[in-house]
Amino acid sequence: MDLQATSPIPPSVLPVAAFRDHLRLSSGFADGVTEDALLEQYLRAALDSIERRVSRALFLRSYMLRLTCWRDDYAQTLPRAPVVQVTALSLRDRLGAQTLVPADRYILQADGARPRIVAAGAALPAIPLRGTVEIAFTAGFGAAWDDIPADLRQAVLLLAAQYYEHRDSGGAPDMDFGVAALLERWRDIRMGGRA
Repeated sequence: MDLQATSPIPPSVLPVAAFRDHLRLSSGFADGVTEDALLEQYLRAALDSIERRVSRALFLRSYMLRLTCWRDDYAQTLPRAPVVQVTALSLRDRLGAQTLVPADRYILQADGARPRIVAAGAALPAIPLRGTVEIAFTAGFGAAWDDIPADLRQAVLLLAAQYYEHRDSGGAPDMDFGVAALLERWRDIRMGGRA
């Protein structure tokens, strides 16, 4: 499985000012642009860490999922939620030739925690031998910082502050209890080995 974000989070939507306030940093100094770039870096690191931990896209953006086989012939769980839409599903053979699968061959079940595509008929399209399937989809709570649930926003600020405070120690600290507690209700418990 290979998941790539194909549209980055624009710098303009990152809550740099809110993060600056959270850290109680003063402003108006000559190197404010440099400091804002550093704060943006910590915010992006915290966002990425939290998104991986809870399997959710916080900001709305596009993704590409590449698979060499289906997890199940009838359905495939998508690794990020909440999914807004599947924009394309295509098959690639071993030589790279691409075939677009018609949208009436699959259905998006946009479950909040475990979105998946399911076959409209008996099975999902067969993946060519030594080929791949590519699923382009859009996921996220919204395009603005305020669209993200409050507990996830707070977790981002707390974790980014941890990264900022430990910037000279040579590595990222473990996620503290406060951040973990905020994320607990968003964690997807998977049992039985099925995705």
